[in-house]
Amino acid sequence: MKINRFPILMIMFILALALANPVQADKFTDTIGVYKKSETVQPFFKSAYGYAVFPTVGKGGIGIGGAYGKGQVYRGGKVTGETSLIKVTIGFQLGGQAFSEMIFFKDKRAYDDFTSGNFEFDASASAVAITAGAQAKAGTEGSTASASTGPATGKQAGSSYRKGMAIFVHIKGGLMYEAAIGGQKFSFKAK
Repeated sequence: MKINRFPILMIMFILALALANPVQADKFTDTIGVYKKSETVQPFFKSAYGYAVFPTVGKGGIGIGGAYGKGQVYRGGKVTGETSLIKVTIGFQLGGQAFSEMIFFKDKRAYDDFTSGNFEFDASASAVAITAGAQAKAGTEGSTASASTGPATGKQAGSSYRKGMAIFVHIKGGLMYEAAIGGQKFSFKAK
């Protein structure tokens, strides 16, 4: 059986890009700016106890997939620590994708749960995609949004907290076909 190496190389490239991309303060500011332009996300900035920002998450898979990204956690507009995201999925999937992600914490309890050290979203968690043309849910649920690199529009309905957290993604590029399940695991290191 001959294996097509192009998808494997594409996945390796995206994951290498995410891993090799140094975390810089301006990337966080730029990412937060993208989300602040979304009418759907704006209310969360006003009411949330805190939030986590991941400027770039690289995702890829062929049958078994994964994602990785580094971020920062904020409370009161100030950085309180660093976080990393690891996602493992299994099922039908092919391709690679890069996206940014924001997680808002409704209250102190949700913030404390996330920053307790090792936090995990189960496979039923989902995110609202704020990219133009992305109509599907994206995130840990397994279904993914179309890969549009347009500006954030944020006109999606039903954006609310689930178990004290709200998740938003902004697709940066790539193409991923996916019907897989998996969860996201986060680590936190206080500053």
